[in-house]
Amino acid sequence: MIIVGGEALVDLVPDRVGGYRPLPGGSPANTAAGIGRLGTQTALLARLADDRLGALLRTHLEMSNVDLGHCARSAAPTTLAVVDVGLDGAADYSFYIDGCADGGWQVTDLPAVLPPDAALHVGGSFALVVEPMAAAFETLLSREHPHRVITLDPNIRPMLIGDDATVRARFLRWLGMADVVKVSTDDLRWIAPGRPLAAVVSEWHERGPALVIVTRGAEGVYASGPSGVVELPGLTVDITDTVGAGDAFMAGFLAALDRNDLLTRTNLHTLTRTELVDTLAYAQRVAAITCTRAGADSPWFDELLTTEVRSEIC
Repeated sequence: MIIVGGEALVDLVPDRVGGYRPLPGGSPANTAAGIGRLGTQTALLARLADDRLGALLRTHLEMSNVDLGHCARSAAPTTLAVVDVGLDGAADYSFYIDGCADGGWQVTDLPAVLPPDAALHVGGSFALVVEPMAAAFETLLSREHPHRVITLDPNIRPMLIGDDATVRARFLRWLGMADVVKVSTDDLRWIAPGRPLAAVVSEWHERGPALVIVTRGAEGVYASGPSGVVELPGLTVDITDTVGAGDAFMAGFLAALDRNDLLTRTNLHTLTRTELVDTLAYAQRVAAITCTRAGADSPWFDELLTTEVRSEIC
């Protein structure tokens, strides 16, 4: 089982007539939904509002096979992200957090215990930078690191960050508790500006992670693990938008590890080159299909068998 922690929100995505339509979103919620659709048991650890948009999120997540038993209920309204999609399909976001469900996180919202054999994935868009949520999730990671595999996707949103030094320091602390970290090239440019990729990855390995993955858009994916460095080219698709693409990649990567019994500390530290290549390729395919759809609409397992992609990941 994979427990995914972080924000759950609604994306307001432009429609074709000049308005917006509400779609379920939030990087961790997207990742959990993607994992569930791929047939892997998953649960979400989030705060869900009791309003109409919260009901939209609950329905979407439950229909995507996500267990909501670890979610806290919130009387505050659902957190919103207004999405602006460029001509190239790239998405920019404006967030509305204060006074909303994700703005009210407390340590008391954390479950007292988690299932003993579950991995924990934390999506960091809010959890890494938004107080008091960041303090709650640091408590969670510190508590759970000795007991289970931890995976991390910082998913940096610079517009949410007030103190760069504080967030970079927190990321390094969290890195020391992670077994797998996935970043995009945009994340990397913010976390370690101007530094060579190989040097940063080497430093991160020394802090603890067995796997470091860098998604590079159309240039494909770079990964470093026990068997060395793997680089895969991108996949070519007709892009609708890139909303949720990184989350879909993470969902595919974690689901593939779990399906092949690789999501343990022992197996992550002995992962072969072939196992890493196969897992990355699977994750790329999941992300590429997501890019052909509006919003964070990751594919179901059977769609991977029937949807054609060509070998530029989004």
